[in-house]
Amino acid sequence: MSKQSPPVGAAIFAALQESDAYEKVRAARKVARDWRRGSSAFAFPQAMPERPGRPERPELLAPRMMPKRGRGQSLKGRIALFHAIAHIEFVAIDLALDMAGRFGEEMGEAFVDDFLSVAADEAMHFVLLDRHLRSLGSHYGALPAHDGLWGAAHDTRHDVAARLAVVPMLLEARGLDVTPMTLERVKSAGDSRGVRILERILDDEIRHVAIGTKHFFDLCEQRDAAPQQLWKTLRNAHFTGSVHPPFNDSARRAAGLSREFYAEVE
Repeated sequence: MSKQSPPVGAAIFAALQESDAYEKVRAARKVARDWRRGSSAFAFPQAMPERPGRPERPELLAPRMMPKRGRGQSLKGRIALFHAIAHIEFVAIDLALDMAGRFGEEMGEAFVDDFLSVAADEAMHFVLLDRHLRSLGSHYGALPAHDGLWGAAHDTRHDVAARLAVVPMLLEARGLDVTPMTLERVKSAGDSRGVRILERILDDEIRHVAIGTKHFFDLCEQRDAAPQQLWKTLRNAHFTGSVHPPFNDSARRAAGLSREFYAEVE
């Protein structure tokens, strides 16, 4: 008889607490795999941590303290670019795990299934990016990274609708907007491997935003709320940054975000 895995909530908690980057990758993949195989019970015996584990490197700085990165054509610039993206994907592992662990009991098994699959994708993205950094003569942790990404999760920890509105539907959707321009810069540098990685990430992130959007719409139906109005209310309450063009309209449409959600910011 195979050994029963811990309840899914306990496994998510342990993965969030992991501080070593590759141990976190392995833990996230195992949580998703055990859940998919049906060997983890749908139970959440403990609250999620206020802040996840982090490796000693990279040094985390306030966004305003981050050095300028350049445009990414030079080797140094490409290393800085891919390091920044690797950090985003690393933090995204925790964002997806925390979504499943913090709100899974409230939202149900399909919600947990979706966001554990997102966590596994983000773990895979991080590994691809770190391997590419190593092929360029660097590695994750070699440069500083900004510490602002987890703030959105912390600020929306009490309301799943706010978390969905800000993380997948705003921050991840912004990634859909900027990736095509990044792709062009990496192409112009002749980095075909980097291009393939970014194209894979873009395809997966469309699905991730679509998952968040779907669950947000389901919540709006349960709460008898207009999705666009609730999204704008939550965005204004929980997000202080700017959202500005250009927008990747085709990717956003594929993810279920019509222009009515963001046209007003132009």
